Amino acid sequence: MFASGNGSNFEALAAAAATGSLGGSLEVVLCDQPGAGVLARAARLGIESLTPPTGRFRSKLEDESPWLAALRERRIDVVVLAGFMRRLHATLLTPFAGRMVNIHPSLLPAFPGLDAIGQAYRHGVRVTGCTVHLVEDAIDAGPIVAQAAVAVHEHDTLESLTARVHEAEHALFAPALRRYLTEPWHIDGRRLVFGAGEGLVLPEPEAAHG
Repeated sequence: MFASGNGSNFEALAAAAATGSLGGSLEVVLCDQPGAGVLARAARLGIESLTPPTGRFRSKLEDESPWLAALRERRIDVVVLAGFMRRLHATLLTPFAGRMVNIHPSLLPAFPGLDAIGQAYRHGVRVTGCTVHLVEDAIDAGPIVAQAAVAVHEHDTLESLTARVHEAEHALFAPALRRYLTEPWHIDGRRLVFGAGEGLVLPEPEAAHG
């Protein structure tokens, strides 16, 4: 898993993995912020964590090769992004094409990028939500695996809406990953379609690590 922040989605996935309901195992957390809360959560749960070098830039990794090396050393099959705040490029995206999954706090394609919940709140939408999607070389633009809607109530504050979107993320992410890891799927145009068909499919679920 790649993460940058507090790690609540990580802990929800770790809980699912511990009960065998994730469809794979969480092997390692790679974090770009040495003080991030996700590192303390990983230590408490006995899951390995690493902070590979990030370089000079705030929005991307200067050199992705140490991150790729860490994944290859551990024979990682699938990379899960949960609150990872840097854009990735070909060094990581190419070897993990179709094998990198992100969760984003909006109903994509609406409100991609940073501050998605704030964008939706200020826009005045009546419904927002969260999206699990494959990662491509465009911001929050890969094929959608699953979505969950969250109603925006008349008297919501940004804080109350944020809390409910995060609750929806925790409820959506593990079942979406399980389906992605354990059921056949293929890409039809821009759509990820579950079921047999031509296209990219993952290995058997027991080989899937995050």
